[in-house]
Order: sequence, then C-alpha cells, then structure tokens
Amino acid sequence: MVRAAVLPAVGAPLEITDIELPDPGPGQVRVRLAAAGVCHSDLSLSNGTMRVPVPAVLGHEGAGAVVAVGEGVTHLAPGDGVVLNWAPACGGCPACARGEVWLCANALNGAAAVYARTADGTELHPGLNVAAFAEETVVAASCALPLPPGIPLTDAALLGCAVLTGYGAVHHSARVRTGESVAVFGVGGVGLATLQSARIAGASTIVAVDVSPEKEELARAAGATHYVVASEDTAREIRGLTGKQGVDVAVECVGRAVSIRAAWDSTRRGGRTTVVGIGGKDQQVTFNALEIFHWGRTLSGCVYGDCDPAADLPVLAEHVRAGRLDLSALVTERIALDGIPAAFENMLAGKGGRALVVF
Repeated sequence: MVRAAVLPAVGAPLEITDIELPDPGPGQVRVRLAAAGVCHSDLSLSNGTMRVPVPAVLGHEGAGAVVAVGEGVTHLAPGDGVVLNWAPACGGCPACARGEVWLCANALNGAAAVYARTADGTELHPGLNVAAFAEETVVAASCALPLPPGIPLTDAALLGCAVLTGYGAVHHSARVRTGESVAVFGVGGVGLATLQSARIAGASTIVAVDVSPEKEELARAAGATHYVVASEDTAREIRGLTGKQGVDVAVECVGRAVSIRAAWDSTRRGGRTTVVGIGGKDQQVTFNALEIFHWGRTLSGCVYGDCDPAADLPVLAEHVRAGRLDLSALVTERIALDGIPAAFENMLAGKGGRALVVF
C-alpha cells in the first residue's frame, strides 16, 4: 500500500488515500517517486478540460528510483534513477514513422488501463500513463527514461514535462535563432522554462508577459530582459520594445483565447507564434482573412515541445551540468501530497511558478 492523490471523478476534490500497487508485470517497472511537479495539465484533467478515464491517480511530471523490474526489462535495474515519460512513442503509427514521436497516436493508450486499486477494491487508472502523484507507481518500461548523470533526482522531475515543453517550444517548434527577439506569455513552470531556453538560444530581447506583477523577479531571473503586465495594450507595449516591429517569436504558455490573440498581435510581420498552452473548447480565437495574408505570420501548435524525450533528455542534462539551465529556479513551492489542491488553487489565481511534490 502506498499513499496517492486520487481523482474520484471529474470535478471532484482529490482524495489523499492508500492504494494497492501490484508487482510489475512483463515490460513494466516499479518506481519510488522522489518528486513530482504540479502541472497545469493536471488541473485540466481534474476539471475535465482534458479527458482521462477516472477514478485516476494524476501526476505526469516526475522522477524517482526503480524499485523492481518485470520480466523482459533489461535497460533498467533496481536503484536506477529515472525520469518519467508520460507520452511514450509506439514507434509504429504514421506519426512515429514520420519521426514526429510527440504526435504518436498510441502514446496515451496506457491511461485506459487499470494499474492499481484503492483499499476497498476500486479500480484506478494511471492518469497520463505514469500516475506520479503517489509515493510509488508501476509504469511501462518505455515510460521510464534513465536519468543522465549529474542531475539531482528531485530536480529531475521537472525535466519530464515543463522543461521538455519549454525547451522544445523554443528549439524545435519556433526554432529561435541567435539575436532574435522573443515574447513569452505566461510565467508559470513552462513559461519559466521557455524563458531560460530563449536565453540559451541566444535571443537578444526576451519579453515576459503575465497577469501578475509579482512574477517579474522570477521572469528576469530566468532570462527576461523586459516584463509586461498583461492588459489590452500588451501587443502595443511589445511593439514599442522592438522598434514598432513586434517580436520575431511569441510563445503562448497559457491556453486562453485572449493571450493567444495577444501573442499573435505581438509578433512581427513574417514572425512565428507558437501555442503551448492547453485551452478549452470554449476558447475561440478569430482572425480575418486579410490579416492572415498581410502579416504573413506563422501560427502553430506545439505538443510536448515537439520533443523526442529520449533524445532531448541528454541535451537538457548537459545544459544543467554546464549551468545554463537552472531547474531549481522553476520551483516556487515544495509541498507534500496533501498540498496539491492548494497548488491547483494557486495556478487558477496565477500565483507562483512550479509547485513540486517532494516525497
């Protein structure tokens, strides 16, 4: 029996309770969590913006140590540190065949499985495959990536989602080049990772945008050269900081229609607007045909940073070891399992960066 945060139904409060995990079966590993990040996607799953089978144990950004391995697992052994990969590529679908593993059609198939039970026998699903809001979890071996050397296990949890997403948005999706200007909308965990990644890419002007004035210090520490408090004049302010042109690249990390539209309006003619934030179906963004022609901008979605976690994790680890990427700077609160509901409330209120559950 281990402690876990269970979502009994969509829209219901999380329940911190004991669950019963089985031994790992063929092709599975059991992992003792060191830490798990509280991501906005977890909030979206709990309120129904994104759908997963319930009851479920949420949490998809985590790292820990292998406790046991099932039959056929040869690349991991008990004691190995791992980063959880919530979207393992199947390798056989059309997206994987194109090399677009972040769009794998079968990546979330595991979320429909029953992986554990509560004390009264209720079947539980593993959220986004990995169920990181628990002291221990059992996952497919493909969901456990070996931890590169030299990375603290607790901080490594952030590599599983926030950092891969922010880094990938800059380096894979928007393809920021040295000397370009970048605006980042939303200074949460992913936004902070995006700011650091823009700095690593050599961006000259880096504008952070958020509704909260209190996040300016966080943003500047992550690499922002300018800070704008979101308003109806955001796009005008950003154009004023860039010679009235707009930024080369805008990355939206919020998932709201108003911020997506502001990011588009803040991008120069011929620039790139990348949307990372996950919004609901009610968030409708409109454009007229003339402006699409006139501005010549590119608007693109970005799933999981357009990353291949197995290939990108070693690259990120090297940035960490070299001091270019500061994982701990993303964390504004370290909490226990029972602190997750309050972390959800803080996200709704636009407070802080990443809350990290430390076991």
